[in-house]
Parts: sequence; C-alpha cells; structure tokens
Amino acid sequence: MAENSTQNNSFSAISLLLFFWSKRKILIIASIIATIGSVIFSHPYFIPPKYESSVVLFPSSTNSISKALLGDNQGYKQDLLQFGEEENAEQLLQILGSSKIRDRIIEKYNLMRHYDIDIEGNYKRTLLQKEYSSNISYRRTENMAVEITVLDIDPDTASLIANDISALLDSVKIGMQKNRAMRGFEIVKREYESLSNDIQVKEDSMTRLREKGIHDYETQAEMLNRQLAIEIAKNPKSNAVKSLNEKMDTLAKYGGPYVSLRDALEHDKKILSEVREKYDNAKIDAHEELPQTFIVDRAFPAEKKTYPIRWVIVAVSLLSTLLLTAFLLVVIDGISKETAKK
Repeated sequence: MAENSTQNNSFSAISLLLFFWSKRKILIIASIIATIGSVIFSHPYFIPPKYESSVVLFPSSTNSISKALLGDNQGYKQDLLQFGEEENAEQLLQILGSSKIRDRIIEKYNLMRHYDIDIEGNYKRTLLQKEYSSNISYRRTENMAVEITVLDIDPDTASLIANDISALLDSVKIGMQKNRAMRGFEIVKREYESLSNDIQVKEDSMTRLREKGIHDYETQAEMLNRQLAIEIAKNPKSNAVKSLNEKMDTLAKYGGPYVSLRDALEHDKKILSEVREKYDNAKIDAHEELPQTFIVDRAFPAEKKTYPIRWVIVAVSLLSTLLLTAFLLVVIDGISKETAKK
C-alpha cells in the first residue's frame, strides 16, 4: 500500500514536470517580461536611490558632574569616563524618539518639502511622520551602543541629519538635566542665603554683647567670683567689691543670651558648612556640563546607494512571476479537464 502511494506521488511529480515542460514557452516569456519590467521599474527614474549614513555612539554613565569630580564619592560607583549600560542606552533611545529631536530636524531641513508632501493635504503630519520613521531609525547594538541610521536621496543630507541628531541628543539630554539641576540649585541657594543671613544677625548680636563686656561667660564668671571673694575678704565695703558686683550684675543680665547665641551660632555654622557643600555641588551641576555620549563613528556621505538593490528586485520579481504563472497554468489546466469531463 505504501509502495503504491510512493509510486503515485512519483508519477504525480513527473506528470507535473512534464506539464510545466509543455508550457515552457509561456514560462520563458513570462520570465523575460518580468525581468525586463523589474529592470525598467527599478530604474532611478521610478525608484529614487537612497543613501545611508549612520552614527554610532555610547551613552555616558555620568549624570552628576559634582558627584563624579568632587569629594570621595564612596557611594557613587560611576566613573566620569565609564561607558553607560543597557539602562542608559534605553534612555537615549527614548530621547531619540521624542518630538523634541524630531521637530527640530523637520524644521531645520524642511522635511515636509524635502519629502514632497503636500503642505495643503489633510494628512500631511501623518504622512510626514510615516516618511520620517521610514528614513530615520535608531537601534541598540549588541555592545550596548546606540546606532542612528538615516536614509535620504541626497548622501550629504543623510550624513548631515545623522550628525545633527547625535548633537541634538546630547544637547536635549543636557538641557533636561540642567533644567532640573537649576531648580535644585535655586532651592539650595535660598537655604544657604537664609542660613547665612541668620548667622550674620547672630554675629551682630554677639558683637553688641561683647561691647557690653561679655566675652566668655564661663571664664569671666569664674574669675569674677574668685576676685570678688578675695576683695570681700579684704574689705567688704571697698570700691573694688562694688565694681565687681556691677560686673557680676552685667554678666548675670547678658550671660544667658550670650550662651544661647553662642551655642546657636555654633550649631548654625556647622549646618552652614554642610549646606555650603551642597550649594557648591548644585552650582556645578546647574552651570557646568559634560558630553552625555561618546561618539564612536560620525556619519559621512555614502559613495554607493543603499536602496533599492536592483538585483534583489529583479530576482524577487522573476521568482514571483514564475510561481504565479505556474499556479495559473495548473488552475487553468484543471478547469479545462473538469469542463471536458462534464
């Protein structure tokens, strides 16, 4: 039974080959027409050639300049010169796909006109976005780099757009970070200035207390008490005793405020030292900047077109035509046989 099935399949295959051989003229004519047609319609007149330019870059792992450059940074593991990891590459891809970069490129190169899109059309923005996405693409490489690829009918324009996108990527990310850093700096600056003003007020109060003779409450109190005891032992009603009592009264009156101000001033200066460090770091992050990417390869004008590949178009057209012609011949032959039987 299996043997008969194998023989039937063999006969069917041979019959099919014989059938196609009998129709070889039709298949050859169809192949010639498909080849000529694909060669003609893949000509630059019908399909404008496009040139490819690309930029390859690595993300930076450093976000805070102050943490990377200042202090011991024991809890900050990222080095200033270290390449970023997968998370940093994904962040760059997200920024590349944002409207901030897309809109600037569209405006700078007037892509609406460059892509021959009707500016009066109802779906001009949709068509522009579609054309932009088909010609400009981004991907993460296996080495965690980011590749920016641009296709354009003009090789110079393709390279310029690719390089501009990489530059915009750096500036957009820096702008986003600086906007946040500037707000943080303003907060720390207000706190620093407020604390500095409070310390200055306390310093002025301390100066006035010193003018009243209060310089070191504990030491002065000890010395005055000792001297008073000595003078009382000599003559309780002497002018020296009276003078010392006046000084003791002044010390008693202003000693408490002096001690409170001194301790508060010491505490505030300690806090000011900590806030000053944060102030300096925030100022650096707000006003200084470092490149956020490491450029590996910059784009340059391509010498050969990338699209379309004519031999691929011809081969695909030829194969598709042969398959379609063969299918139609089999269908027509089957219909003819069924009609003859009826």
